[in-house]
Parts: sequence; C-alpha cells; structure tokens
Amino acid sequence: MASIKDIGKLFLFIVTGLVAIIVGSFMVRGTMHMWDNPGENKKDKKD
Repeated sequence: MASIKDIGKLFLFIVTGLVAIIVGSFMVRGTMHMWDNPGENKKDKKD
C-alpha cells in the first residue's frame, strides 16, 4: 500500500497539472482575443 507521502505527491501533481492546463487555456484564449479584437472592433465601430 502506498504511503501518505506518495498519495500526497500524486494528488499535488494532478491538481498542479489541472491548474496549469486551465490557466494555460485562459492565457491562450486571452492572447487570441487581444490579437483579434483591435482589428475587429475598429471595423465594427466604423460600420
């Protein structure tokens, strides 16, 4: 049976991975919006 330390490391690894994926997806989405919005907003405002 695994020790408490091993279980804690595994749990911490999984949580850290999930947080990294979520934060990374938000960062990618945010940078994509930053790149897309200036051109699109200017065109939409002119129309």
